[in-house]
Amino acid sequence: MAIEEDVESCGSRAVESYSQSNPRHHTQKLEVYNEVLRRIQELNIGDANLPGFDDQLWLHFNRLPARYALDVNVERAEDVLTHKRLLQLAEDPANRPAFEVRPVQVYPIFNGMSIDSNSSDSAMKEDAQSSYFSTRQSIHPPPTFGSSPNLEAVALQTNRFHVDDGDSAANSISHISRPMHEITFSTIDRPKLLSELTFLLAEIGLNIQEAHAFSTVDGFSLDVFVVDGWPREETEELKNALKKEILTFKEQSCSRHPSVSAMNKQNDTRAASFQDCIEIPNDGTDVWEIDSSQLKFGNKVASGSYGDLYKGTYCSQEVAIKVLKPERVSAEMLREFSQEVYIMRKIRHKNVVQFIGACTRPPNLCIVTEFMARGSIYDFLHKHKGMFKLPSLIKVATDVSRGMSYLHQNNIIHRDLKTANLLMDENEVVKVADFGVARVQTQSGVMTAETGTYRWMAPEVIEHKPYDHKADVFSFAIVLWELLTGELPYAYLTPLQAAVGVVQKGLRPTIPKNTHPKLTELLEKCWRQDPTQRPNFSEIIDILQQIAKEVPYEREDRRKDKSSSGFFSALIRGHH
Repeated sequence: MAIEEDVESCGSRAVESYSQSNPRHHTQKLEVYNEVLRRIQELNIGDANLPGFDDQLWLHFNRLPARYALDVNVERAEDVLTHKRLLQLAEDPANRPAFEVRPVQVYPIFNGMSIDSNSSDSAMKEDAQSSYFSTRQSIHPPPTFGSSPNLEAVALQTNRFHVDDGDSAANSISHISRPMHEITFSTIDRPKLLSELTFLLAEIGLNIQEAHAFSTVDGFSLDVFVVDGWPREETEELKNALKKEILTFKEQSCSRHPSVSAMNKQNDTRAASFQDCIEIPNDGTDVWEIDSSQLKFGNKVASGSYGDLYKGTYCSQEVAIKVLKPERVSAEMLREFSQEVYIMRKIRHKNVVQFIGACTRPPNLCIVTEFMARGSIYDFLHKHKGMFKLPSLIKVATDVSRGMSYLHQNNIIHRDLKTANLLMDENEVVKVADFGVARVQTQSGVMTAETGTYRWMAPEVIEHKPYDHKADVFSFAIVLWELLTGELPYAYLTPLQAAVGVVQKGLRPTIPKNTHPKLTELLEKCWRQDPTQRPNFSEIIDILQQIAKEVPYEREDRRKDKSSSGFFSALIRGHH
């Protein structure tokens, strides 16, 4: 069972704590702080000149990760005060999520003295640039985090459209003012928060062009989105639409997930049962409750926000023990725990990690599975810089496809297929793991509400549209590309930027030119935008087997392959 600090999961967040061990970041942050403080005091904003304000501002910077100070636009010093105010408001549950909306203006960056590198009319360039700078002073301010490449590209594309449409470069400047808003949220940091916020924005017709997500050291969030899709002059109407949508979302959440106190009032008997033992759906076909006294814990293998993974033994059998941290247990975690046990106890396949049992009596909540001695494919590729030769790659991909085909035949959608959830045993058999967010497919054949991890997530899931098992096929394509290249998907983008690109621009990873033609064709089929055009896993297995026939497995090469037993033997030693 794989446990990791999943910083890219939907709703999970990248906590990038400031470290005194990085003196360069400390110096840069101090410079930004001093400049922001100077500008705020010059503008006489709020209580900026009162005693102690400088200390409060420094505490604000230290609550947030180092990249906040490195990214913030010092020319928009007043935005830092907005962030500080929103974080303070969010401390009161009645204000959550606290938010602010303002119109923003994005301008393309021009090289040297030119508006368009293809233009040769210097007089036109000077006129255009003069118009550009005068316009910049008179329209809306830029986003808080400066002009990112994504937003500049949007503005430049708008500019070029008008030039191509017959405008001069100078006149086209007036068209660059694309209607955009910056929306900043602050609330308690929690799993799936980003998912909820992006869903909320989508519900009122907004397109996310840029996003910045920060977590404070004391458990709050600061999320800044640049969006379009709303007329600029209707900022107040946008605020009202957000308030209405937030209220609707809260009401729906309450109806779906009643609080523990509400459950107590509705059904005392059920509440008492809940405290004694988590109720897992049981059809009486097997016995899976484990006596925790029979478990022997060995070394800790991995640790995450909500649990730890240990190597241990159960009745003399080597096992992996995933233990939930009692202090982090919530109603949502208990639901996922229950769902994972419910699904895992029903599945038996050589390419799915084998469930042994579970302890469901608090505080000793744990799931016990077979121990996968050679760890995750993610660790192999990205932490140990391993590589798969094509024959080994085909074998891994086939193992994964067989496990996924079995799950889909049993109406189970994994919903979080990625290399971190693919584990290898001592015989080099790859198995699908981690069913915390898996679900049994509904009778209608489609599901809603997104989950998973942005870099591997299907566009229909990102967009909160109904989806089915073909969402796993898209994720498999990203996994296959990762096996092929050894690289992290969209490594040059943040997870949220990648998600926006996948949905709005049809973004996909670049397939290397020397890739086997049939493998290239398979990738392109599996990550098609239209789910109905993607193959199912039984078809994928047939294609992989055909490729395997064309790429015979050479045992001599295998012994030289960094991805084979020599490397994984080291992993085995590391787990003992």
